Amino acid sequence: MADRFNNKVVVVTGGTSGIGLATAKAFAAEGAAVFVTGRRQETLDAAVKQISGRVTGVRGDMATLADIDRLYDAVQQQHAQIDVVFANAGGGEMVPLGAITEEHYQSTFDTNVKGVLFTVQKSLPLLKDGASVILTGSTTSISGTPAFSVYSATKAAIRNFARNWILDLKDRHIRVNTISPGVTETAGLDALFGGGEQAQATKDYLASLIPAGRVGQPEEIAKAVLFLASDEASFVNGIELFVDGGQAQI
Repeated sequence: MADRFNNKVVVVTGGTSGIGLATAKAFAAEGAAVFVTGRRQETLDAAVKQISGRVTGVRGDMATLADIDRLYDAVQQQHAQIDVVFANAGGGEMVPLGAITEEHYQSTFDTNVKGVLFTVQKSLPLLKDGASVILTGSTTSISGTPAFSVYSATKAAIRNFARNWILDLKDRHIRVNTISPGVTETAGLDALFGGGEQAQATKDYLASLIPAGRVGQPEEIAKAVLFLASDEASFVNGIELFVDGGQAQI
């Protein structure tokens, strides 16, 4: 077992399924003390059981500032500092222009933009100088997708958070990078595509457009996140790392 994160403290928001869960497992397997968040207690409990090692689940909605405070209170009860924040909580649904409601706009921006902003800002008193922050972006931030404009706009905002925050945090040598997955095999993606055979048909079609010839796996995204969080990426700062099988490059 590698131990790049032995005795490190890592926060993974949205860590109960998909990319977040895979990344939490990977950090724990490399020795980190991991804090994961999720909105539903039963799902959070199930995720914690799947993560081998030192893991603490904190129920919370990262669009709610009081829940973010509760997360960092839980961290502070056990640790003096945080080494890595993976601000991963997010989501969206497909709504075409003409059918976008204020509720859809507000909920998507609250989760994907407001939540990430305050997850990182409220971590600053605990973040160790030289720490690493990784934000979850998306290939949709640079490419058009039908009926996905609001979600895509939130991910473009995330990308620009990283560009600006590396300047705000340069005196503390805190690195901020964005990981942008392409089509990845997750329950959330299946739900977005309508589930069942419909979702599979959509994924098969999208796989045909990806140079790698397939969709990604959450564990592949997790490996890239761990690289960005590690000392191996000590001179990597402010980038957007696409983990998409080449989808965004053509």
